[in-house]
Amino acid sequence: MATAPRRPPFRPLTRLWRALSGGTGWKGIAGQLAFAGLLAWLAFDIVTNAQDNLRAQHIASGFGFLSGTAGFSVNQALIRYSEADTYLRVFEVGLLNTLLVSILGIVFATIIGFAVALGRLSPNWLLARLSGGYVEIIRNLPLLFQLLFWYLAVLATLPNPRQSLSVFGLAFLNNRGFVVPHVVPQQGAGVFVVAFLAAIAASLVMTAYARRRLYRYGERLRVWPFALALLAGLPLLSLILFGAPASFDLPVLRGFNFAGGTRVTPEFVALTIALSTYTAAFIAEIVRGGLLAVPKGQMEAGASLGLSRPAILRLVIIPQAMRLILPPLTNQYLNLTKNSSLAVAIGYPDLFSVFAGTTLSQTGQAVEIIAMTMAVYLAISLVTSALMNLYGWRIARGQPA
Repeated sequence: MATAPRRPPFRPLTRLWRALSGGTGWKGIAGQLAFAGLLAWLAFDIVTNAQDNLRAQHIASGFGFLSGTAGFSVNQALIRYSEADTYLRVFEVGLLNTLLVSILGIVFATIIGFAVALGRLSPNWLLARLSGGYVEIIRNLPLLFQLLFWYLAVLATLPNPRQSLSVFGLAFLNNRGFVVPHVVPQQGAGVFVVAFLAAIAASLVMTAYARRRLYRYGERLRVWPFALALLAGLPLLSLILFGAPASFDLPVLRGFNFAGGTRVTPEFVALTIALSTYTAAFIAEIVRGGLLAVPKGQMEAGASLGLSRPAILRLVIIPQAMRLILPPLTNQYLNLTKNSSLAVAIGYPDLFSVFAGTTLSQTGQAVEIIAMTMAVYLAISLVTSALMNLYGWRIARGQPA
């Protein structure tokens, strides 16, 4: 009768000794202790030197400056802000502006990148060459140059407000930005949003069920008519029962500018376009490489089943390629978020511009402000990586190794 092999005894102290000594005994431990002491001495010297410099310039250390009055305006704020608000409010405004341009940039860059990658692999000669030219041109030009191009050469040359380009008389484009109708929520807004989200959730559940039936039993269920009925029916029912969810405040030209509506600043538009198009060029190559890494036999197998080329890409090729695409794709998302700090070049009020720039120059609290800014960018990067790792884990769980 075979016996199971004996497990070696668990000896945590032995493992700790090997980890510290590096397999070289006391010499390894002495070397690591000396290196740790050197790092501690450098850290102590940096801290004491910073404290001496702050004391010599009569600058109090700490975060008490956050309660001081900012005294400057910000041309774009997602929350209520005035010059009488505190530096902490400035931090919140800059953080929200950074998150806004980063999230929109990631969404647009992903869409453009996937579209360009599929265009490069298209059998259409012209589309493949245009997609290749886009990638080669955009990714070989500096991001700062592209940012200034969109801001100075494109948006700044638009007409003034009195000669604005009109979009059906509802929205207006000029050198001061894009003025669109302002949405004013009404009493039925909450119910409308809940109904719409419920319709989306139900549609996703039906789609997941249909996909599971297709993969397990080869049975194809048509769920799009029911999903479309939910997406249209539930919000329509809330409109009938609770009234319109919102009204619109239309922009009107008064004098030399528009009154009413919501103005999207040219700095925000230029930054979003530059970040999206630049990052999309790199994403396109990542996606193209991932798709080409899938064996050609998979495409032929899908064609033998009678699937169209879009269906083969969506159901066969892309799901297998995503495991290869996700790691470098995550890196591009992180680069886009960090590249948003170039907004200072065109005056977009992101975190780096209004907090690590204007606030730092007014208060002189360099250590605290830089530390808070670094912590924010680090937190955004860690959260982005965690979400992408979670998505990658879900993909890997549903596929064979």
